[in-house]
Amino acid sequence: MRTSITHVAMDTHKKAHTVAVVYGDTGELVVWTVRNTAKDITKMVKKVQRQAPDEVHFCYEAGVCGFTLKRRIEALGSRCMVVAPSLVPTKAGDRVKTDRRDAQKLLGQFLAGELTEVQAPSPAQEAAREMTRCRQAAQENLKRSRHQLVKFLTRHGYIYRDGRHWTQKHLRWLLSLEFDQADLREVFDLYYAEWQHCMQRLATLDKEVAALAARPEYGQIVGLLRCFRGIDTLTAITVLTEIFEFGRFPSPRKLMAYLGLVPSAFSSGDRRQSGAITKAGNQRIRRLLVESAWHYRHRPRISKELKRRRQDQPPWALDIADRAMARLHQRYWRLLDRGKPPGVVVVALARELAGFLWSVLHEHQWRQARQGA
Repeated sequence: MRTSITHVAMDTHKKAHTVAVVYGDTGELVVWTVRNTAKDITKMVKKVQRQAPDEVHFCYEAGVCGFTLKRRIEALGSRCMVVAPSLVPTKAGDRVKTDRRDAQKLLGQFLAGELTEVQAPSPAQEAAREMTRCRQAAQENLKRSRHQLVKFLTRHGYIYRDGRHWTQKHLRWLLSLEFDQADLREVFDLYYAEWQHCMQRLATLDKEVAALAARPEYGQIVGLLRCFRGIDTLTAITVLTEIFEFGRFPSPRKLMAYLGLVPSAFSSGDRRQSGAITKAGNQRIRRLLVESAWHYRHRPRISKELKRRRQDQPPWALDIADRAMARLHQRYWRLLDRGKPPGVVVVALARELAGFLWSVLHEHQWRQARQGA
């Protein structure tokens, strides 16, 4: 018969975890450190389970350990909750921070039910997400290598003034450069080789991401998202792999809040003041939606490329995408006429675009469920 639950909170790190346990029958608090290896974690979980009178519930903050630690613990028969670090309550006056105190503090909040759980992806979903994140890292490395090469040339007086960088004309100019010092030529060749390597790596990852988007579990949904202006394969598959389950958001407002696109607010008595967006939640999707929202400043029209992306897509998805195009364009110019800065306007459009994406994916899930029934 169920009597009580033993709660365990862990302050996780790369090499070791600090574990705080309060046993359900005695209320005894025990704190110790365990190495971050599969063998030591298994021994720790089994030790707690032997000494616990009933169920054992674990928790730790999302971070360096990802979801692997959660899967190891749950494979041993105990429940494990991964906590959102940004939503953990903190005290402004608490200036002492140690691993032991952090574990005990997390344990107290766990017992009080003050923690917010992070939705954990399946291993396949997490692997797909790592692919899109790897592509983003490659793009950032390419940008960094370009900056390093241009800044190196600028330091030594080689400045390109005949148009945009990284065009064919600019590349011909780079290859025509002559250096007085052999060491400078060697450094230039190394920078140029690094840039070429980053270009090749990005091209390879683009093919891998395109293949990922064409898989059966993603292909149909990616096609629906590509009906929207400003959203192509990369943005669509990134949104899907980062969120991975739109059904966990019961309303568009929940999704907007998760993406950190809702305004912050301060209220006291009769006074209420709205501020900047919260920027909580997933930063990658927020950035992509803001980039996509800039397309809606243009007059609504179906371009040749958008028409190609919309081929063979269901009419109901096209209708939602067309309504989004008309509304967001109208809202962009209305907010500009009211004196709002363009950056603020585009963030407001990104918030509404998230709502339209939620509508398409929930409609798709509803139709799939009806067909299955």
